[in-house]
Amino acid sequence: MTASVAGPLRRQASRRAHRADRIATVVLWALGAFVMLLLGAIILHFVIASIGVVSPSFLLSDPSRTTLGGIGPLLWNSIYMLVLTMLISIPLGLLAGIYMAEYARDDAVSATIRFAEEAISSVPSIVVGLFGLIVFVDLTHWGFTALGGALALTMFNLPLMARLTEQALRAVPGDERAASLALGATRWQTIRHVVLPLGVPGIVTGFILTAGRIFGEAAALIYTAGLSTPTRYDFFNLNIADPRSPWSPFRPAATLSVYIWNTNAEGLGSFVTQVLNGSAAVLIAMVLIFNVGARVLGRQLTRRLTAA
Repeated sequence: MTASVAGPLRRQASRRAHRADRIATVVLWALGAFVMLLLGAIILHFVIASIGVVSPSFLLSDPSRTTLGGIGPLLWNSIYMLVLTMLISIPLGLLAGIYMAEYARDDAVSATIRFAEEAISSVPSIVVGLFGLIVFVDLTHWGFTALGGALALTMFNLPLMARLTEQALRAVPGDERAASLALGATRWQTIRHVVLPLGVPGIVTGFILTAGRIFGEAAALIYTAGLSTPTRYDFFNLNIADPRSPWSPFRPAATLSVYIWNTNAEGLGSFVTQVLNGSAAVLIAMVLIFNVGARVLGRQLTRRLTAA
């Protein structure tokens, strides 16, 4: 091929590549803008719908069938369930992710574990709730409890947390491990002081994703934590063995998402629409606050642990 022919062909190919790059850039920006607009529309809708409903009294008072009431105990239960579930699932998920990333061999056993993680993660939450009803409610004779709900949530959050932790640790460059080992550190010291700090951003992202599922989960909790709407919590009752104490894991604990579902299903009372809109707005605000706070915490931990 002569130079007179090759030159125009190269320019034509370059123009096509440039055009394809611009089209791909526009499409990706459009998709990103659509996601942001969708999120903004959801937030704006419930903010507008909750005007005149959400107030300090609404956030702190007990639910009511005859007046507007509030969501105080349900809001507490949502936060309590999140903390209880994360206390159980974070250590297990972190250890499982470390094992799969740093110790497990690439064999049939690890492949089976990864398949089980994916299978459990794809199981509908209502099925997990029914299993939790059998194991954590009936077989244990606990009845509906916050602990049973937390264990049910851990069942389908743990595989996701372990998989995301594994991916975050595998993303750490191998040169970092090699340098640490070359300086005389043991394998565990390398994992603890090198790999984990560098994997903190990805690990925190995994915790955020699982925590978001806990905030919004309803189906699994209906069958394990119960539907009863709590009132008149005595926060000075610190006896965790007392089912009447709001600090006890051995009590029914209807969360805000369960309350929204139950209130909409029953449709009782004169203020159903206001309560639903206000509760949904508060739930969205909780998720946003937790996500932003967790990301800020993740960045602070990264700077402190890596001295960056």
